[in-house]
Amino acid sequence: MPRFQAVLFDFFGTLTCPVQRGESHLSIAELLGCPPDTFFEVLDRSFYLRASGRFGSAEATLRWVCEQAGVHPSAEALRAAAIARQQAIRADTRLREEALPTLRALRRRGVRTGIISDCTHELPIFLPELTIAPLLDVRVFSVQVGRCKPDASIYLAACARLGLSPGDCLFVGDGGSRELTGAQHAGLSAARLAAPDLADHLVFNLDADWTGRTLVSLREVVDLVDEATTPVGSPS
Repeated sequence: MPRFQAVLFDFFGTLTCPVQRGESHLSIAELLGCPPDTFFEVLDRSFYLRASGRFGSAEATLRWVCEQAGVHPSAEALRAAAIARQQAIRADTRLREEALPTLRALRRRGVRTGIISDCTHELPIFLPELTIAPLLDVRVFSVQVGRCKPDASIYLAACARLGLSPGDCLFVGDGGSRELTGAQHAGLSAARLAAPDLADHLVFNLDADWTGRTLVSLREVVDLVDEATTPVGSPS
């Protein structure tokens, strides 16, 4: 196994606890004059279009969602809803307890770290507020690069920003967006986080057939890096 020079993480469900839409999302539908069930149905089926930045700004994206639902809110309502959505997603985001210690342990070992996230406009705005932000050497957001996992270009963008080859990098994720096979096809090593709490995680296009390395805790990422660093035949 090669020595990893960087570990790249998925964000939602990997560095964070499982994600579900909280009650505050109902108020967003109300601001837009859209029935919640219809609003959420459009959000679910359009995730990858929205996460690739297909419709422009956050407000323009919400306008498109509303058009699909048959409603036409005012510009003021769209602005208010975009702010409310950012706050709602931030409120739904809780870092795993082991996220910060894991990133710190990797950095102490000289291993660089980063995230590759399929996300809409909100995460790039509030990520700098999180305690893990100073420990991330690279942040690649699908909404900014115009590609979602498992497209190879999103992984290669992270490697390029680090100045590393894909073979130098390990990708860790819960398996949404077929991100694990995508990472492998791009030339990275990959490991799945299969934490017990992920059974209730909001996820799209799960990498259900994954047969590679599986971890039950983020702390095992450090063990995996140490394992890759230890020469064969050396005492553990």
